[in-house]
Order: sequence, then C-alpha cells, then structure tokens
Amino acid sequence: MTNEELWQAALGEIELNLSKANFITWFKNTGILEKKDGQAIIGVPNGFSREWLANKYQKLILKALRNISPEVKEVNFTISSALTKSIDQQKRIKKDKIFLPEEQMGFDELETNKETNLNPKYTFDSFVVGPFNELAQAAARAVGENLGSLYNPLFIYGGVGLGKTHLLQSVGNDAYNNGKKKVKYTSSEKFSSELVSALREGKMEKFKDDYRKIDVLIIDDVQFLTGKEKTQEEFFHTFNALYQKNKQIIISSDRPPKAIATLEERLRSRFEGGMIADISYPEYETRLVILKKKMEDKKASLPNDILEYIATNIKKNIRELEGALNRVIAFTSLNSATPTIAQASKILSTIISPPKKMINYKNILKVVSEFYDLTANDLTTKCRKKEIVWPRQVVMYLMRDELKCSYPFIGEKLGGRDHTTVMYAYEKMSREIETNENLQQEVSLIKERMYN
Repeated sequence: MTNEELWQAALGEIELNLSKANFITWFKNTGILEKKDGQAIIGVPNGFSREWLANKYQKLILKALRNISPEVKEVNFTISSALTKSIDQQKRIKKDKIFLPEEQMGFDELETNKETNLNPKYTFDSFVVGPFNELAQAAARAVGENLGSLYNPLFIYGGVGLGKTHLLQSVGNDAYNNGKKKVKYTSSEKFSSELVSALREGKMEKFKDDYRKIDVLIIDDVQFLTGKEKTQEEFFHTFNALYQKNKQIIISSDRPPKAIATLEERLRSRFEGGMIADISYPEYETRLVILKKKMEDKKASLPNDILEYIATNIKKNIRELEGALNRVIAFTSLNSATPTIAQASKILSTIISPPKKMINYKNILKVVSEFYDLTANDLTTKCRKKEIVWPRQVVMYLMRDELKCSYPFIGEKLGGRDHTTVMYAYEKMSREIETNENLQQEVSLIKERMYN
C-alpha cells in the first residue's frame, strides 16, 4: 500500500468521527510524506494546522492509521510546501477534465463556488429519494421552482448524516444555475463569526447590506444559534428584511423549531410560519439503493451479499454507509479480491460495532443539560418550569433505560425526588417515544453525544 493509499483509507475512517466542517477545515491539503521505523510523518499546509492536528486529533489519526497499518506506532506533523504544490498541480490537471457530478466526492468536493459557498456536486439528480426523505425533497424542489412565494421559510430537520446539506445546496445550485446570482449558503456558526468580526472591525453596515441583498439565503445547522442573543437578534432582522422582499430563506437543523432550546420565541415563530419537513432514518430498501448508486458512481463492483450486509448493519447515517462502502472497495482494490462476509465484518468492525464508552449518571446529566442549553444544577433543583421538567424527565428515562438504575437511586440523584415521580416519568417517556418522532430524534441525538 502506498503512502497516498494509506492516508486516503485513514481519512475515510477519520471523517466518520468528525463533523463535515471540521474534517474539511483541518484535513484538506494533508498527506503522509514518509513512513519508516513505525513513524508516520504527516505533511500539513501551515503551522496553525500542525499545532491543531497535534493537539486535537493526534490520537484519532494514529488509531485510524493503525487500524489499516498496525506497524505505525507514532505520528508526527511537519509543514510541507511540496505537498501543497502537488495538490495545486492535481487541481490544475482536474480542471482540464470534463466535470461529472457522479464522480466520487473526495477532497475535490471542497472546490466550492467562492461567490455562493455552494458545492456544485450537490444536485437533485444525485440525491437518492426514499420514504424517509420524500417530503423534504418534494418541498425543496417546489421551493426551487417558486422561490420566495410558496414555502418561505423552508425548514428541514433531521439527524446527522441524513442528507440535509445535500438537499439545501441542491436548491441553491438550481437557483444559481437559473440566474439567481445572489445565492448564499452558510452555517449559523459562520454567520455568527462574520457578525462578531463586523462588530469588532466597525463594519456592521456592510455586513447588513451584504446579507440583505441576497436572493436566496441558506442557513445550515441553525440550532447553533442557541445561547447567542446578539446573533439571534441580527438574524431576526436579516430574516425579516429578506422575507418582506419575498426573498427565499432555507434553514436546516438537527431538530424541529420547538425543540431548539433558548431560541427566541419571535425566531421560532418565523421558522414555524413556513414549511417544516423532516428527514428520518432510511429504511433497508433505500439504504441498499443508496449503496448501489454510490458503487456505480465510484465505478466499483461488489456482490449483492456484501451490500446487503452493509445495509442491514448500518441504519442511521448515510455518511457511514458511504464510509463502510469505501472501506470495502479499498480492501478489494488493494488485495485484488472481493472480501467474504467474514472479512467484510472484520473490515467494518469499528463502524458496525463501535465500542461504547463507559458512562455514568453524571455523563447523562452533562449531555442532556448541554443539549437543552441548561446547567446540570437546573435538572436537580425543585423548579417545575416546563423547559426544565421535560429535560429532567429525559434524564430519568436515560438513567433507567441505559444504566438500569433503580427508581430510588434516580430520584436521589435528581434532587431527592420520590421514586414514584421517577417511575411516572419513565413510563410516560417510554410510551411517548414509541409514537413521537421528535422525541425519538432528540433521544437519538443525545445518545450519540453520550457515547461519542
């Protein structure tokens, strides 16, 4: 295996453990420069990247490399202008090729439109539709054909890795390609960062002017506006200015508006005033279709039993589906042989059966309080406010369901409550989680944060 092949395989595993934004920010223009005596030297573009990778991601990188190449015992980082030049040369070569939307998305996908921040590879044609996302997809297409007049705003929510960003950017690309040149895609964190910079540099008028000239504003991960009062206020005014001029606003979140903690009521009201569509988990048949389409895009060939094995065992994340497929394709390429089911199981063991970290009731308190933008102390007080009672009942449910704690123990840890109160909360949440999709998604997101 060459250094480049090893690094690409490792990146496939690293990507599964990071948000898309972090992965793009810190792993673009990196590569293995040298591997000898158990040491892998990773080339990075600048000193800031070197420090960040060494401090934040060294263990993750080492683990990913060792899973593929066990002889790697140590990872070091160095600045490499040669690596950057090599990547620039590859980009120039790629510009001479015919651009195909179906091509494999590697770091080429970072070649976004500088004016809109949109990735041209995200299109409706490459979006696989199934029962889990058909409402969101239909709403997005309808919005693209009736900008500013049909569903405004369009609010799409769902868990991590289910295709929200792909769908949002598909609308943006359609609008841009049909003549709407003032299209902007950004995340709520980027919006907040730009606002802070504008305030610091005395450029608020320019900031407001730039955003209020937009024809189509697409905001990803709006849940990160929680707790940022100044950002929420400015976003509210931007929203109103665009809405009054019939400009299209498209928003995504990992949960519905009413479940976003500490979101200002006036913003929540605006979000709920348009069309709200959810993307749930893909069912088995759709997961299989997605795998087959991805395999065609990558011009690879795998037997149906391998695809069925992946589709059966990875149920909640399309990004993980593609990551698993990439691993099996890499094995096939490197070994010039199709793996058996047993080999595929071993290759995918860290994805399909990831070791759960040990948790205790303090972990649950911490994660739930952060999720609902509260403090752990809020959940253990006698306060009976609705915005605290609900998260407290979620904690009770998780302590019972995940840790098998006794009712008296749970009551004691949550402010000395009677065990019958805990029993009532657990039974209530158990019933509701069977029928309430919003609650199912909230609990699923909380569990992801608890164990990862």
